[in-house]
Amino acid sequence: MNNSVGNTARLIGAGLRALLVLTVICGVIYPLAVTGVAQALFPGKANGSEVSADGKVVGSELIGQRYDLPLKKGQETPEPDLKWFQPRPSNGLGSNQANGVNTQYNLLVSGATNLAGDNKDLIQQVKDAKAAVIKDNSTADHKVKPSDVPAEAVTSSGSSLDPHISPQYADLQVHRIAARNHLGVEQVQKLVDGHTDGRILGFVGEPRVNVLQLNIALKELTEKG
Repeated sequence: MNNSVGNTARLIGAGLRALLVLTVICGVIYPLAVTGVAQALFPGKANGSEVSADGKVVGSELIGQRYDLPLKKGQETPEPDLKWFQPRPSNGLGSNQANGVNTQYNLLVSGATNLAGDNKDLIQQVKDAKAAVIKDNSTADHKVKPSDVPAEAVTSSGSSLDPHISPQYADLQVHRIAARNHLGVEQVQKLVDGHTDGRILGFVGEPRVNVLQLNIALKELTEKG
């Protein structure tokens, strides 16, 4: 009896000591070591790939964001501010759920719509988005054709947080940006070309344009003008 109690006590003591040691190693020492190495070697990435402008953090190069006008009275969804380059749609999990959360570029509720290609709601969303892209980006001397609209201009990404658009979608917006900001088309096109990233290692992925970085450069260009 006494041996049994003693053995049990020793096992419990050994288990508690192991728990304490592993907690310190795995819960304190290891995270601090990894954080220290990350901060020393990759501080930008470790801190969320933050992007700064005018001395303050304006976003992350990994997370998309919207560029909208202030909400008008009675509006639930703001209108896009067309003087800025616009990102792709962000309709993951629906724009408004039963809980009232707007999930457009919302970090807390991100994800794909999971709608099938023949879903009527998805088809209508794409048609509406395409019509809006054509209307918004057509100017007095430049008309956008339906065939000019790339797929990502009317569909959201798998996470609905994609910070990039294709060079084709950026090019489509050039005339509108030039007209809205009183700039030359050549100036804006040069800006897009200068912010177009090629394939990783020359063959991975597709060419892309980071919308946040492009809009920061656009702001600098308009201020110079």
